[in-house]
Amino acid sequence: MGSSPLFRPDQFDRYKRHLSLPELGADGQRRLLETRILLIGAGGLGCPLAQYLAAAGVGTLGLVDFDVVDASNLQRQILYSTADIGRPKIEVARERIDALNPDVQVNLHPVQLTSENALEIFGAYDIIVDGTDNFPTRYLSNDACVMLGKPNVYGSVLRFEGQATVFDARHGPCYRCLFPEPPPPGLVPSCAEGGVLGVLPGMVAMIQATEAIKLAAGIGEPLYGRLLQYNALDMEFTEFRLRKEPECSVCGEHPSVTQLIDYQGFCGVSREEGDRVEILELSAADVASMRERGHDFLLLDVREHDEYATAKIENSTLIPLGEVEERASEIAEWKNRSLVVHCHHGMRSAAACQVLASLGFEKVFNLSGGIDAWSLTVDASVPRY
Repeated sequence: MGSSPLFRPDQFDRYKRHLSLPELGADGQRRLLETRILLIGAGGLGCPLAQYLAAAGVGTLGLVDFDVVDASNLQRQILYSTADIGRPKIEVARERIDALNPDVQVNLHPVQLTSENALEIFGAYDIIVDGTDNFPTRYLSNDACVMLGKPNVYGSVLRFEGQATVFDARHGPCYRCLFPEPPPPGLVPSCAEGGVLGVLPGMVAMIQATEAIKLAAGIGEPLYGRLLQYNALDMEFTEFRLRKEPECSVCGEHPSVTQLIDYQGFCGVSREEGDRVEILELSAADVASMRERGHDFLLLDVREHDEYATAKIENSTLIPLGEVEERASEIAEWKNRSLVVHCHHGMRSAAACQVLASLGFEKVFNLSGGIDAWSLTVDASVPRY
């Protein structure tokens, strides 16, 4: 087999395993080299995605991220090393991609994706790959893809489970068909809150990369209308069929969302001032001091049952965040007394504080930093997880 006139000799050597595949071949590899793919997020999913797509010969990779490398990233974000701590992620990523495959043009977007810049950024790319870990950006990415007619290769991970699909309103459902409304703020823990098995993002990212390569090369059957769920503990894959919702607010027959909106507000991350109550925060040291002084207060833990079994603060009461409103009567005696709420890092407890305040609890405090801060600054015998 001689080298194809479409490729330089060094490119033929690099991509020969692709060129040997009848389903892909020279035409598919040429399409890969001509494709422009945008990766949203350079974290757990974005790192292996960038490596596999660059190695495959995707011609242009755009990277959207404004974060810097942190030591806690190194357990799963495999583009980075200890020496990179404190450096912008996408700058490190570009260096690694350049070293891996000089054929790839890397475009850096060191910004937070917003309603003001999403359409302009997305417009320069053929395929959008969502590797984010927050709901506002997921809804924003979905809506922008629907409006621009672009495929959205979606993936998410948490703890030991991940999922992936391809949303494309031209061929099937979009993200809003599956999730019309976001969950209440704080109900679904972030990876920082709930943890994530280090190898899990690699598995999900490989699925996303495979789908992106198939889309770019025009081969195979994409995951349109199919959600692939992976359970690492059981080593089990489950496929769920998804259907396009005729009443979807973005891709339905009569869409009500025809332009990008305030996604922070839509997901409850920020609200109008009149809808929120200012909640005072207490440090772990403050709460420990209150205990030492014999101050009468209830310490309410709003984590999940398995988290409570792993680590707990002595004499705390467990009511998971999702049950706070319906079980508020169980702590009604504390409506006019001090109530300190905590979770893992302080995010879910902040949401619980708002719920309790709306139910008439008058002296609600959030434990800043949650049980993790308690373990670090007050009682090291409480396990960190």
